[in-house]
Amino acid sequence: MTLQQLKYVIEVANRGSMNEAAKCLFISQPSLSNAIKELETELRITIFERTNKGITLSKEGAEFLGYARQVMEQAELLEGRYLNAKPSPQHFSVSTQHYAFAVNAFVNLVREYGQEEYELALRETKTHEIIQDVKSQRSEIGILYLNEFNSKVINRLLKDANLKFTSLFTAKPHIFISIHNPLAKQSVVTNDQLEAYPYLSFEQGEFNSFHFSEEILSTLSHPKSIRVNDRATLFNLLIGLNGYTISTGVLSADLNGNEIIPVPLACEESINVGWISHQNAALSRLALSYIDALHQAIER
Repeated sequence: MTLQQLKYVIEVANRGSMNEAAKCLFISQPSLSNAIKELETELRITIFERTNKGITLSKEGAEFLGYARQVMEQAELLEGRYLNAKPSPQHFSVSTQHYAFAVNAFVNLVREYGQEEYELALRETKTHEIIQDVKSQRSEIGILYLNEFNSKVINRLLKDANLKFTSLFTAKPHIFISIHNPLAKQSVVTNDQLEAYPYLSFEQGEFNSFHFSEEILSTLSHPKSIRVNDRATLFNLLIGLNGYTISTGVLSADLNGNEIIPVPLACEESINVGWISHQNAALSRLALSYIDALHQAIER
């Protein structure tokens, strides 16, 4: 086993394609494929499962990738210390539901650890895609929530994908509304009071079931309902239409300004927000730093 082979595995996992990885590594696709097959033979594991639709990381491959990243990080530190070699670009990806604190933490991560070169990804996406991203190692970490209603379905998917959920915080439901909304001065609002206003929620695409909704109380019907794909559009509609959405109550004034405020919702449910990762894979240095940044962003 060589550092070169580890580099190849990491690049293929990052690109999700042998062809794309080969281009970035400036070698032929057959040479890359053969190098990885030799490594799999030597270790007696299957790192990548090959199908007509492409390649995906196996369960063993996901675990191996975590260790491979750690080894390469240490090797680069040694080269930088003793050979004055130019450090390789840092890689890290996270997939998340539409949480401002997740973006805030990502900003702080880049500010603190960003080198001259890095390849990072922040994907605000749909719930099912978050799970698939982490399962395939497209993202090292995913951020989503569990509650009494969706936990059985989500936990079953996590178990099948060999993923684990780690809680960040538990919150009581709030609505996000404009400061100009007539409900903005309420100390708490009820669902009956909200019926006069447009309900805004995030589109979940092909997996648009109640269990994948980013908003709790997803089974309730609403006289006025609008689905959106991104957080900026949702916030514009909160202001422009006096709409509302249901979330954790955690907002970032740095990123979203002071036009949107949280107001407690009269509801007995709770929202357990956390991060998911592979059950057996060791997290990279950037992933661990991002988790620290998440805790700091939430505390602020």
